[in-house]
Amino acid sequence: MTLRDLPLAQRADHLVGSIIDSSTSLLAKQTHDIVRFAMGAPAEEAVPVELFNSVPAAVYDASSYTYGATEGEPHLLNALTDYLATTADPTARERITITSGGMQGLDLACKIFVDPGDLVVVESPTYTNGSATALSYGADLLEVPVDDDGMDVAELEALVEASGRTPKAIYTIPNFQNPSGTTMSTERRIRLLELAHRWNAIIIDDDPYGLLRFEGEDLPSFNQLSPNDPLIFSVRTFSKILAPGLRVGWVETDPELQQLVINAKQAMDTCTNVPAQHLVAEFILRGGLDDHLNWLRREYHSRKEAMLASIDRHLGRRVRTTNPEGGFFLWVTLLGEDAEVNSQRLFDIALAEGVAFIPGPALSPTGRFTDAFRLCFASTSPERTEVGIQRLAAALDKARAELPFGTATASGVR
Repeated sequence: MTLRDLPLAQRADHLVGSIIDSSTSLLAKQTHDIVRFAMGAPAEEAVPVELFNSVPAAVYDASSYTYGATEGEPHLLNALTDYLATTADPTARERITITSGGMQGLDLACKIFVDPGDLVVVESPTYTNGSATALSYGADLLEVPVDDDGMDVAELEALVEASGRTPKAIYTIPNFQNPSGTTMSTERRIRLLELAHRWNAIIIDDDPYGLLRFEGEDLPSFNQLSPNDPLIFSVRTFSKILAPGLRVGWVETDPELQQLVINAKQAMDTCTNVPAQHLVAEFILRGGLDDHLNWLRREYHSRKEAMLASIDRHLGRRVRTTNPEGGFFLWVTLLGEDAEVNSQRLFDIALAEGVAFIPGPALSPTGRFTDAFRLCFASTSPERTEVGIQRLAAALDKARAELPFGTATASGVR
């Protein structure tokens, strides 16, 4: 019996998986040294392991190893609400539901709001784990370009008008977008809210990086611009600011929606990992989060600058990069004749050279951006970044040499 003989659900055709996540397995199989610019994960030294290790004896008891409330452990809900009250984007406890990472938040949004055939707007490029979630519920995707000010909301309006349909949901990463690193301007946020209300469309506000701004001024969130708006479904996570292996995040929604969120979550996992919730709550209550975030901001700023400097030294005018004010990522676009190099082929060569990244086509539902790729600066020290960019330049030379128009190397095109 083959796979096609099994009684698969129709949605199985839309379960496209994640090239990003699959890169973890691919890299684990490699036996040579690799500088890893691929996964958007904190560096090992950015995870507060010693503080985490000091928590279990103090807070774990029998209650840490049984079922918990689906909406979240009370002391985590309290600690998180109190912490957010000290930030520019406070909220009320009754608006928060604890999730198993940010991805569960995206799944809950799509499970609740997206029917087969619904139009869902996604940025282009985008975090394709998010667009894949919408696809798994049968959505039709509408890709909208991203520029230096985030999603091009004017183009969104034009594309929706041309489609003859209105979207059911709009998926956006407004701060330090994955993969481009760009941030949506305040003017565009305001206009996007206006369009969402015109269309009665949910804004799936995915913001894993908002607390990681290391340059510039904070911009108002959708919730600040439109308080208590039922059309905003905010997805947050501790994966980027503490550790992805904890699998703890949260969603912020209209309180009237929370019971539906709980019902949907109970059909997934009953409750989020209870020991991990207790650990995160204790970490916040001990006052460690602010100090940790301040360290991350300084460190990631330094790492971004180191990566940009290395790119300038070794790739120069062969590429154009974004220059994010926070977050994890640079978006790199090949220029001139180098733009003829397919970034998927460049990845294969680069992996053999000892450096990994995410090719552009993996960051578009329709495989666009063959001339571009994503680099994560957060996970690598400046010294390793220098090695990695040198290897990337060597890989680009080899990929360029395969092209039919010549064998010019870096020295001939800078």
